[in-house]
Amino acid sequence: MGFSTDAIHAGQIPDPTTGAVITPIYQTSTYAQEELGRNKGYEYGRTQNLTREALEKNIAALEKGKYGIAFASGLAAEHALMSLVKAGDHVIVSDNVYGGTFRLFELVMKDYGIEYSWVDATNLNNIEKAIKKNTKLVFLETPTNPMLVLTDLAEASKVCKKHNLISIVDNTFMSPYFQNPLTLGIDIVLHSSTKYIGGHSDVIGGIIVTSDDNIHKRLRYIQNATGGVPSPFDCWLTLRSTKTLAVRMERHNQNALKIAEYLCKSNLVERVIYPGLPEHPQHELAKKQMRGFGGMVSVDTGDFEKTKRLLKNVKIFTLAESLGGVESLICHPYTMTHASVPKETKEKFGLTESLVRLSVGIEDVEDLIEDIEKALKTV
Repeated sequence: MGFSTDAIHAGQIPDPTTGAVITPIYQTSTYAQEELGRNKGYEYGRTQNLTREALEKNIAALEKGKYGIAFASGLAAEHALMSLVKAGDHVIVSDNVYGGTFRLFELVMKDYGIEYSWVDATNLNNIEKAIKKNTKLVFLETPTNPMLVLTDLAEASKVCKKHNLISIVDNTFMSPYFQNPLTLGIDIVLHSSTKYIGGHSDVIGGIIVTSDDNIHKRLRYIQNATGGVPSPFDCWLTLRSTKTLAVRMERHNQNALKIAEYLCKSNLVERVIYPGLPEHPQHELAKKQMRGFGGMVSVDTGDFEKTKRLLKNVKIFTLAESLGGVESLICHPYTMTHASVPKETKEKFGLTESLVRLSVGIEDVEDLIEDIEKALKTV
């Protein structure tokens, strides 16, 4: 089936009791058992929920995977992934990732004896050089947050398979609509479904997709054992949102490209970063492994004071954390999403105080451009 057809129908059938077209919210904590040792396949709400199952099947289909495992947030999903390793194991991570990922790995999981190496994954030799005898996982984010650099996923998966390592990709920025890492040989795909999959800034969630039977079995056990599951209502909200994912992503992409092109032609900013621009150093790779370029644009004004005034003077763009909603947001990664990342680390991968991250929404693009232009001219 095509993407839009799967987005609307995969994992969902009319309710067998009433014929309801939309998957119901099964708001229950437990299930009646017919007799001792006999039930209808459902025992307890943390372990099984029909609304959650529908969401998991839906996202798995969109990511071209066999299994989806849903969690209460993207970071809860990442924490579950770290349960695939144990004290004394080593994980390789691309160096420019979401600040919350850095915080979880460096400031929490290291206390449990897991070792991390941070590498520039744009060069696959850096991954090879970082591999140790105790290396188990390679965690990649592409495009990265907020510098929008890419890793060649097909080649990275070959490196991981060569050394018998589990490969993981955070695909949040692209959504399943624009990129499917599993089809490029990656073992596990992660999403903060709060972002583009949810798309309306009204629900928190995370989901993992894999086609590996053993990985799925272990993660399903971890999901139940640790209990970080989303509520039935949150699953229903997210499932509602996937139905419009294709049309939303097309508009996000269209608007972001127009804004990036406008800013490149203006003399209002110092640098524009967007994989859809021919000037992006990995534009050809973006065209090769992605079907679009997404709705995220990073802009460096070249001056922190100018950046602060820009953040204060926009009217349609909202200064806020998060991304991927239908409304446009503007963020200051240095002090917001990446506040927990050390100054020297941020500077190493080019995250400056004067950089802003635009999550371009689906409003009329002319209004968005005018908003940015007026704010920049004000400063």
